Amino acid sequence: MTLTGVIDDHVLQHYRELLDQEDAAFDELEHAYEDGDRHHFEADLSQWAVCAQRRLAYLQRLGLDLKFA
Repeated sequence: MTLTGVIDDHVLQHYRELLDQEDAAFDELEHAYEDGDRHHFEADLSQWAVCAQRRLAYLQRLGLDLKFA
C-alpha cells in the first residue's frame, strides 16, 4: 500500500461517511437474507457492492494503491 497524499480530518470524515453508507447497506442486506426475501436481497446486494466500490474508488483517488493477494 502506498500513499501519495496527506490524510487529514476532512479525508477521514469523508471516509467515515463512506464506511457508514456501506455499513447501512450491509445491514439492509442482512435483514433481507434473514427474512428470506430474495428480491430485496438481490437489490440490497447490488447497493452494498456500489457502496464498497465508492469507498475503494475514494481510496484510489487519494493515491492508496491496494494490492489483494
